[in-house]
Amino acid sequence: MAIALRYAARSDVGLVRSTNQDSGYAGPHLLVVADGMGGHAGGDVASSLAVGELAGLDGESHGSDDAAEHLHHALEAANEQLRRRVADEPELAGMGTTVTAVLRAGSRLVLAHIGDSRGYLLRDGHLTQLTRDHSYVQSLIDEGRISAEEAERHPQRSVIMRVLTGRDEDTADVSVREARPGDRYLLCSDGLSGVVSAETLEQTLAAGEAPDATCERLVELALRGGGPDNVSCVVADVVEIGGGPPPSTTPQVVGAAAFHRPRRSSASGTPAARAAALRAADDDDQEDDDPGTGAHVDEARRRRVRRRWIAGPLLLVVLLAAGAWGGWRWSQQQYFVGVDGSRVAVFQGLTQDIGPVSTSHVVERTDVAVDDLPRTYAAMVAARISASGLEDARDTVENLQEIAADCRAAAQAPAPTASATAEPTTTATTTAAVPAAATSAPDATTTTGTPGATPTGEAPAEDCGGVG
Repeated sequence: MAIALRYAARSDVGLVRSTNQDSGYAGPHLLVVADGMGGHAGGDVASSLAVGELAGLDGESHGSDDAAEHLHHALEAANEQLRRRVADEPELAGMGTTVTAVLRAGSRLVLAHIGDSRGYLLRDGHLTQLTRDHSYVQSLIDEGRISAEEAERHPQRSVIMRVLTGRDEDTADVSVREARPGDRYLLCSDGLSGVVSAETLEQTLAAGEAPDATCERLVELALRGGGPDNVSCVVADVVEIGGGPPPSTTPQVVGAAAFHRPRRSSASGTPAARAAALRAADDDDQEDDDPGTGAHVDEARRRRVRRRWIAGPLLLVVLLAAGAWGGWRWSQQQYFVGVDGSRVAVFQGLTQDIGPVSTSHVVERTDVAVDDLPRTYAAMVAARISASGLEDARDTVENLQEIAADCRAAAQAPAPTASATAEPTTTATTTAAVPAAATSAPDATTTTGTPGATPTGEAPAEDCGGVG
């Protein structure tokens, strides 16, 4: 029985963010959602690079035996792209991206996941989450320290423990599962799953609408819920060739990846690359058709241009003054947690300086030493953790104090013996193994990799030591 995919992808900036750092891709063999992070440090660049690298897998069919390896190598290449980009442009240091991707190989689907974007399967009207969030609150849930309901309101629910950032340890969970006609898959960023409940997702996906209408409905629900983050989703139906609705054949690229087109020679022959080339050609045609670029203009146009030369600078001065005042007032309502000397501190202002001009100042210094934090947390503080207000920043500091205390205690504890409770690892050639939540999903047939470390409040001694 030959199967194919009928799919759609949508992305929206949301109601709060000023830029879209999500990227999405949907093609005959590949589905991807990537949620970039880093704010001013280039989250949109990171998600675009990841999608651009993975898109090369959509050019041809893949055998079920080597599909997981192809996906693993593509993610490694994307990670290397991020490393090189940061080396070339140091101002992008701190950027990263989640990735949730599905690669079709015959009647099997290979699922790769890193970060807190999610993959779901709707089968026989029942929705199952296929991925496990690589987040701080998920580690607390796993340890039984908080409930899933408490996690939804936890001040550190946005702290992600594992994403693609260019480091060697940034590895994804990979699993292989059987696809059945009638299955419906949803890949989405946390701008959807963090706002719309699982019950509502299940009802919407089970309503029977086509993938494009379903995507539109899901984005609408996220916006109705406040749209606090970028919203991206890919909906794909598994269909039997010749037995129902025709499969989709045209790739769709949405979000930041639709504007940041990485140059990749390996993807030059893919449908996605051809679609990008057509879009670029359309943009060039629009520029060529611009009547303002003509060499010959009439006298009336020349007079209008001269008047604009006079009025333009005056208007610009007024707008700049008003914008500067408004920007300064707005910046004083922003807070973040960062590093002051060797200590963690609460800052008021913007997370990004403007050239040599500092746009923030310390409002509260703490006794938390950066070197007392696990390296992952120290790097997050060094990159500056945004807060919704002063109280939110104080909550972040309180959590960091607990983590630092745990780290110091772990560093002082005696080394564990050979009979310690370390979990057994599974030797493999690809990526980190899918946690229990993923392997319990329907028809999960294969997992590869070794369990990656999950930083928690009780950090191991060897993980302590700040950013060094």
